Amino acid sequence: MNPKRLAVRPKNLRLFLLACAVAVRVLYAVPAFGQGATTQVRITLDEAVQLALKHNHGLLAARTTILQSQADEITANLRPNPVLFGDWEYLPFSKPEEGYAAYLHDSTEIDLGANYLIERGKKRERRLQAAKDTTAVTRSQTADAERSLTFQVASLFVNVQLAESMLDLAREDLKSFQSTVDIAEFQYKAGGLSENDYLKIKLQLLQFQGDVQQAQLARVQALSDLRQLLGYESIPADYEVIGTFDYEPVPLTLEVLQSLALQNRPDLRAAVLGITAAESQHALARANSKQDLTLSANYSHVNGINAATFLFSIPIPLFNRNQGEILRTQYAITQAQEQRAAAVGQVNTDVKDAYEGLQTSDRLIQLYRTGYLDVAQKSREISEYAYRRGAASLIDFLDAERSYRATQLAYRQTLAAYLLAFEQLRQAVGSRSLQ
Repeated sequence: MNPKRLAVRPKNLRLFLLACAVAVRVLYAVPAFGQGATTQVRITLDEAVQLALKHNHGLLAARTTILQSQADEITANLRPNPVLFGDWEYLPFSKPEEGYAAYLHDSTEIDLGANYLIERGKKRERRLQAAKDTTAVTRSQTADAERSLTFQVASLFVNVQLAESMLDLAREDLKSFQSTVDIAEFQYKAGGLSENDYLKIKLQLLQFQGDVQQAQLARVQALSDLRQLLGYESIPADYEVIGTFDYEPVPLTLEVLQSLALQNRPDLRAAVLGITAAESQHALARANSKQDLTLSANYSHVNGINAATFLFSIPIPLFNRNQGEILRTQYAITQAQEQRAAAVGQVNTDVKDAYEGLQTSDRLIQLYRTGYLDVAQKSREISEYAYRRGAASLIDFLDAERSYRATQLAYRQTLAAYLLAFEQLRQAVGSRSLQ
């Protein structure tokens, strides 16, 4: 082997070692990045609703009632089982004189037979139809549970947004007032502010700091409550919500909204289907008044003679003709009709109440948006400007600060109440689209 080929120049050796070091760092850095990097989960209101509809355990439990009802359909459609019977009589305890074979042939009795119940009055068809109608009602009731869950999710989502808005306001107020405290401290040290006034301002800072802590707690609790509805395991604990926390007008009239609700509300649909289900039960009760026929076929071997027997039996409906059940199901139809009428009235009432609540919140929102927010902002700015230049007293400035904060808090709470009323109207109509 040539020694010259094994020789490595110092310059090339340094380049080679540098390349190896870079490669090693890349190999170790890539897994570390992949393992340590986390993406913050942020969800919108629509995504929150979809998560709840997919993962909420209460709703998943309610949906099993549909599967249970479908299993009842299988049971309702089953035919009666045939009955097989047999016997072998007069078997000896000891060996007969003529022998076992002759005795079993000439002196014992063997019976083999089967019977089958023939259902009259189309009972099986009526049972199946009644089960299917019950499944339809169950589907609508489950859809109504989804409607209620959607409203709960939307309400908690708005609560989270309100808590975050309150937290932003508290931090903004704290930052603004902290600058005021810093200026007051400078004035106090320079002799331009009395110690008493400086201490009053500094004590006021505690309230702003407490507001921040309370707002942080409200946000954490609201996120935790929302997570429970979304499905505790379906979303990480450090998720966030995104969306516009702002005013959104509703252009539709009360009459249009009530018309939409009569078309969309699943509880009303369940009440309508309840009439059909009650009628199916009545038809089944009438079918059950028909007496079923039992057919039997029997083979007998008696005293060496083979014989066949055919029988039938049917109850004579002298007393029991299922009169009570027929009458009960007739009253159940009337009950279902009254429940449907009550559901129609409830739907219209829910929509009207939600609409009027939204209109009231809308008028309050307009009061803030058309003047009071600007007035509170300007009053605070003027008082702060005047106080820093000695033209206003400390009490006047602190009053303006409290008035601004109270107005901002009231506006955010009114806005949250408006959004909740909007979600209440969506629930009353039975649809999230009100355009």
